[in-house]
Amino acid sequence: MESTEPESYWFGWALTLIKMGKRVMRKDWNGKDMFIFLVPDSTFKVNRPPLLGIYPEGTEINYHAHIDMKTADGMVVPWLASQTDILAEDWVEYKEGD
Repeated sequence: MESTEPESYWFGWALTLIKMGKRVMRKDWNGKDMFIFLVPDSTFKVNRPPLLGIYPEGTEINYHAHIDMKTADGMVVPWLASQTDILAEDWVEYKEGD
């Protein structure tokens, strides 16, 4: 019997997955091994720039949850969805080696 499950999904589905700790990507992204993921809330003590220039050393900072992207060259950068990303229906769960 053939699967009736779609091959890709809309952004709301992708957002639900990242909130569950999964990694997701767009099928049409150019780079290999690119995906987005949730960085959860955290607390840390300031010990290096640039925050060291804003807060005294040792100040406890509450870091808000946000979405980062692992890029094709292995870097991790903050990620913001474009209107194209939000309206796209080609979101898939990232699997190692995608």
